[in-house]
Amino acid sequence: MVYFYTKERNMIVFPKAKINIGLHITRKRPDGYHDIETIFYPVNFTDALEFTESEEGENGDRFTETGIATGCPSDDNLVMKALRLLRDKYSFPILNIHLHKAIPSGAGLGGGSSDAAFLLKSVTRHYNLEANEEMDKAMALEIGSDCPFFIDSAPSFASGRGELLKPVTPVLAGYYLVLLNPGVGISTGDAYRNSSPSIPENSLQKLFNDPPESWKESVFNDFEDYAFKVHPVIGELKSELYNSGAIFSLMSGSGSSVFGIFKSKPSLTGILKLCLIWEGSL
Repeated sequence: MVYFYTKERNMIVFPKAKINIGLHITRKRPDGYHDIETIFYPVNFTDALEFTESEEGENGDRFTETGIATGCPSDDNLVMKALRLLRDKYSFPILNIHLHKAIPSGAGLGGGSSDAAFLLKSVTRHYNLEANEEMDKAMALEIGSDCPFFIDSAPSFASGRGELLKPVTPVLAGYYLVLLNPGVGISTGDAYRNSSPSIPENSLQKLFNDPPESWKESVFNDFEDYAFKVHPVIGELKSELYNSGAIFSLMSGSGSSVFGIFKSKPSLTGILKLCLIWEGSL
């Protein structure tokens, strides 16, 4: 995690996005959740999250945001849910929190979960609260299934609901990522309801050890079929990335963002340039 301190009572952190290298829905659980397997891979595409201590006499934590609109009331933002979890367990100063959103919401990139996880870890570390990484991850799981991943944001094979994490080798180091978003939304609930859980022939944990150049024929996202039917533009973006020289392309999470992995920086034109939200080295 990268910290930038402005003053003793101020902190700014930069919550990262993630992409999913493959996503298999393996079964629907009795509790209504689904078991999955996926590779969570961090991306240096970030929001900015700042907290400062309130002036003496101010009552209650305050939350403000700028950048891309999240479309939810402040009290419903996952950052504030994380803060309330901490307040239930620990004592620390009243905070003013500001979030600048660059990662689109509901885009399969985990931006909201990342914001919440970075708030949890930042506050516990800044105020030396009696919490370790495992305690942070346990609190993060109360917020969302992918939230524990963002506590350390290390490339990981995820199973269960997405909370069972095993580190993997960062095999994409040095490759170039192009990240696109077509500006359409997909309901995660609808995506799961239209899925057909099954045990994959080959686990992503094994396939991830193969060269990225081979993934096109073996690594898949079980949400893509539904997403491409509802919003054909998502499938069009994937095809155009391959036409532009990507060695691998996939929709991330339940959508609607699509990424392409290249050996070097490509020249983007047309719809790829129009839908670009981030590009850079991994």
